[in-house]
Amino acid sequence: MPEEPASDRSAPGISASDPSQKRPNGALAPLSYPDFRLLWSATLVSNFGGLVQAVGAAWLMTQLTDSATLIALVQASNTLPIMLLAIASGALADIFDRKTLLMAALCFMTFVSLALAAVAYAGGLTPWTLLGFTFMLGAGQALYNPPWQASIGDLVGRQDLPAAVSLNSVGFNLMRSVGPAAGGFIVAVFGAAAAFAVNALSYLPLLGAMARWKPQLAPRVTTPEPFMAAMGAGLRYVALSPNLIRVMLRGALFGFAAISVLALLPLVAKSHPEGGSLLFGGLLGCYGVGAIGGALLNPRIRARMSNEHVVRMAFGGFAFAALVLGLTDAIWLHALAMLPAGASWVLALSLFNVTVQLSTPRWVVARALALYQTATFGGMAAGSWAWGGIAGVHGVQPALTAAGLLLLAGGALGIWLRAPEFGSRDLDPANRFQEPALQLDLRGRSGPIMVMVDYLVDQDDVPQFLRLMQQRRMIRRRDGARGWALLRDLEHPDHWSESYHIATWDEYVRHNLRRTKADAEVTTELRALHRGEGDPAVHRMIERHSVGPRDDVPLVGKIEVP
Repeated sequence: MPEEPASDRSAPGISASDPSQKRPNGALAPLSYPDFRLLWSATLVSNFGGLVQAVGAAWLMTQLTDSATLIALVQASNTLPIMLLAIASGALADIFDRKTLLMAALCFMTFVSLALAAVAYAGGLTPWTLLGFTFMLGAGQALYNPPWQASIGDLVGRQDLPAAVSLNSVGFNLMRSVGPAAGGFIVAVFGAAAAFAVNALSYLPLLGAMARWKPQLAPRVTTPEPFMAAMGAGLRYVALSPNLIRVMLRGALFGFAAISVLALLPLVAKSHPEGGSLLFGGLLGCYGVGAIGGALLNPRIRARMSNEHVVRMAFGGFAFAALVLGLTDAIWLHALAMLPAGASWVLALSLFNVTVQLSTPRWVVARALALYQTATFGGMAAGSWAWGGIAGVHGVQPALTAAGLLLLAGGALGIWLRAPEFGSRDLDPANRFQEPALQLDLRGRSGPIMVMVDYLVDQDDVPQFLRLMQQRRMIRRRDGARGWALLRDLEHPDHWSESYHIATWDEYVRHNLRRTKADAEVTTELRALHRGEGDPAVHRMIERHSVGPRDDVPLVGKIEVP
């Protein structure tokens, strides 16, 4: 049975998988895909509403309390749910239809926004109820983000993925340049409740675009992966991928330190005698302008600099902004400092995002992105709470100064924890596996399954064989194998056997369907070292510690396919 992963989708119109079709090049190339263009345009409206809501919530909190910790927790209440729920959402996105999950998340956020607006109009908000509503919106965003980020790779071709991620940043920050200012005006003239109502209405165009989107889904060849097993598979894949670990550690540190600027910005604006919601919105608008500039310059910067240099520049740019906010009092300097902060935010987070997507096969990409978001947004949530607490005890300016110094240290950390370059390995499915015809009546949940692969290797080829087997061990374990071992026959030293265990037959099929073209290169090299006749012999066995009279009934007439 040929491999057809359920997550393999392509965009209608211009094919995401057919490089022969003519398409534009450069930063705007993803807009040639009709579905991406439709969803991206609708997302602009939704982003505008979300930014208006954020200004309303942050400024309303300054009116409800003077506590720096509670004010900073507005940011934490948005990011904490993403840290807590992203991995579950990523597993769901890799198991079930992503469009259904996206629609459910949008409907939930629309309902919460309407409820928030109604309670605000009635004057029933307290600091803790406001945090509760923003937490629920963050939970909706946690459900939405992994399937949406994973769908980008299905909407556009691999060659356009970096540009598509950058365009997402451009779209968000295009709205950031006008949304906060508009939000400040709406709050100043109509009140925070109007800002929440605008956010609720902004979801409607995106819901309409999602309803029109008709993703092309490949048929499933196995049953859906169990939810808990899917979460475990995502954690295992990331844990055995050093490049992903480095990205997540740097992302968590960047989020922890950089969120200080956004979390404490309402207090910075309020500290000015002429400060108010309009000044707060204006500073966020400068941040958005800088982010647009960073997104537009991103392709040129990436072409001229290594990923690590881009990350160091992003840490340094945000450190400059935090130090200016912490050490000066002039509004014009604060507005100027927000420009490199916005650019640095886009440069760092878009690079981390693309690195994760290009380093992960499609079957697990939503879970890998979810874990990346868990690390980054977890850092933001912890940072919002920590910097708010520091500001409450020592003041806003010392907190921002300390954050700036930490960002400088985060840039220097690249000496030991270097950001990886974009993956050049072909992570498309290998499509080589054919499910064998069995002579025992197995069900999908039957197991455990033990697999042994026999090799005949010349003594001169043993060093190369062991090197390849080291790679094979990592691939097997990452894709779900347990108890991997390499055995050598004591009486016939040129005979080797690779063995491993899989929990069930369904898991064995999934294990083989996860094989990528890059992984298959290792298999090809191992076969070249095999000196026996034909391919290495594969033995698939089911473990039985005690066998009942009705277990393992032979299937008469079945022919085993090696």
